[in-house]
Amino acid sequence: MTTPKFAQIKQFIVDNIRSGAWLENQRVPSENELTEQFSVSRMTARRALSELTEAGILTRSQGLGTFVASFKSQSSLLEIKNIADEVKARNGNYSCTVLVLESINALAPIAIALGVEVNSVVYRSVLVHNENELPLQVEERFVNPALASNYLQQDFTALTPHEYLSSVAPLTEARHTVEAVMPNSEMCQWLNLYHEEPCLQVIRRTWSSAGIVSFARLVSPGSKYRLGGHLTFKNNKK
Repeated sequence: MTTPKFAQIKQFIVDNIRSGAWLENQRVPSENELTEQFSVSRMTARRALSELTEAGILTRSQGLGTFVASFKSQSSLLEIKNIADEVKARNGNYSCTVLVLESINALAPIAIALGVEVNSVVYRSVLVHNENELPLQVEERFVNPALASNYLQQDFTALTPHEYLSSVAPLTEARHTVEAVMPNSEMCQWLNLYHEEPCLQVIRRTWSSAGIVSFARLVSPGSKYRLGGHLTFKNNKK
């Protein structure tokens, strides 16, 4: 079976990153350059770049181009909160639906995000967090087994992945990418959306002192969820 062209482009980009040919923050070929190099349409090249951007492998800057994302630890400007606590703080009734809990062989983008070898075994979970029995957020998470060996044995209807991972591999760093996305049909089904509406997507990588713990995609309907933060600045007056 022939590998789709967009997948070939993704593999080409990932291979260059893994080999060190392309360094962090280095500009990668544009849609036009990939279109010519692989003899494909701009739509195909755009899909490859968009999917790698969504996975946190690349970053895109309007008017400047697409770049290799930084994979080093970065302090988060957003406090990582336990979604169950958020719901309870609003006097809501929190519950969780477990859709997937499995071990898989890591494809290149996931392997890069977790800092493990391609095709090595990692853990994957897909959960729906509910507030008052209504879907609030879909969480797809990939976990490094070396830092959370009993992840698949947990009852995530009783505790959240965040609670469990914080207990076995206390988080020290996080990196977030936040953007608006349109959900596909599967995501609409999980979130119980009767029609497509913009959703808030957070791509999050977390570290403990021992290394990268997890890589997660959190998707919430724009009409039901928002992110907020509080920053404190030091007074630099002498």
